[in-house]
Amino acid sequence: MNKLISIIVPCYNQAHFLGEALQSVLNQTYANWECIIVNDGSPDNTKEVAGNWIKKDRRFKYIEKHNGGLSSARNAGIKVSQGEFILPLDADDFIHEKFLEKLVPELENDNSSAIVTCYSKFFVDNKTNIVHELKPSGSTYRALMFENNIIATSLYRKSCWELAGGYDETMKNGFEDWEFWISILKRNWNFKVVEEFLFFYRKSKKSMLLDTLQNHRISNMEYVFNKHKEIYKDNFENTIKYMFYLLNLYQNKNNKLESSKEFKLGKAIINPIKKLKNR
Repeated sequence: MNKLISIIVPCYNQAHFLGEALQSVLNQTYANWECIIVNDGSPDNTKEVAGNWIKKDRRFKYIEKHNGGLSSARNAGIKVSQGEFILPLDADDFIHEKFLEKLVPELENDNSSAIVTCYSKFFVDNKTNIVHELKPSGSTYRALMFENNIIATSLYRKSCWELAGGYDETMKNGFEDWEFWISILKRNWNFKVVEEFLFFYRKSKKSMLLDTLQNHRISNMEYVFNKHKEIYKDNFENTIKYMFYLLNLYQNKNNKLESSKEFKLGKAIINPIKKLKNR
């Protein structure tokens, strides 16, 4: 077990968290890694922070580019990487010290697996303040067709990144990791889950994930469904069931909103204004 692992850390306006992420890399019990910090045109002091870590350990490397979004930054880092296995790590998250020690053997010992992931804890402010736990399951693309079941910080083969054509750089509003996993797994690959909490995700009020779920979920799903339409056609019955599930979900939310006191009060205020405008 001595394969070189390339850890890719895109950074945009996250310099204040970057040190914690890089410290978790430095703490790894598995030593054969390189960590490529990608400055995605960040206006903060990312370059200065990264420079301090490069001085600490020669395994840290640094590149910078014009801002192009998360997919673009990950692709840029992977293109210059030397490792056989890739691990994306966002600059505001961090990994357990035994992350690589536990996950690397799973890929090394199973040639049918493209990706290995783990259980995750979502935290606010510090890792003791856990607000959510994620325990993915399944082993094929069918487990991911309608909901992403794999965290972005999962270990995978660089050769699979090449086969999938990298991360889709047109997806600038999230779900790029979900689409990427489907692109890989639909090519008869499997994924594995290490049933231990080895990843820590920083949950913030203004996170990209929150914005995606609130404002871009449906459009992103439509894009993924169209891009990989062959797997949804092959699973037509389940696809239809899921679409009607979503319709009912949003209809129930609208009904609750319309029956709320706040909605009725707002409507009572707005209606007279509309009548005045129409005069």
